[in-house]
Amino acid sequence: MANGKLIIFSAPSGSGKTTIVKHLLKIFSNDLEFSISATSREKRGQEENGKDYYYLTTEEFKSKILANEFLEWEEVYAGVHYGTLRSEVDRIWAKGKHVIFDIDVEGGLNLKKQFGDKALAVFVMPPSIKILEERLNSRSTDSPESIARRVEKAEKELKTADLFDVFILNEILEDALLKAEKIVSDFISK
Repeated sequence: MANGKLIIFSAPSGSGKTTIVKHLLKIFSNDLEFSISATSREKRGQEENGKDYYYLTTEEFKSKILANEFLEWEEVYAGVHYGTLRSEVDRIWAKGKHVIFDIDVEGGLNLKKQFGDKALAVFVMPPSIKILEERLNSRSTDSPESIARRVEKAEKELKTADLFDVFILNEILEDALLKAEKIVSDFISK
């Protein structure tokens, strides 16, 4: 797709980016498709391979790195890799749709750097670190150690918000959803 665009939603874990992206996929179902990331981490809860992530072993992930199959990748935590497969973006563009991402901050910035004006980088800002921690605890999917690690990472990631094209404060979900709809609509109609 010559006019294919990338819409990148990044945020610290627990900020609400997944909720916003799922909403946008319903609203813009004819225009957008979700880019499924690859990861070497274990599945959580009811997650499914090929729907939530492409689950790879560490060896498979490293093999794809060596074969240059990722647009971006990183080792987010020791032994836990995440990345965007080139084939995933190509697959979506071949369908005539724009790609929407729910991706961590570093990955989002890497994609924006590669695709420039073809990409819109949106940072989802939590109301506070305390509320972010409460959201992570309420999920009941992570250990206390994992949550502590995520909160520590979030404090660093919040300092990168000004590197994104735009940010959305997710304090009142309905307001954040409306702002996201407007931002995406304006971008894909250009």
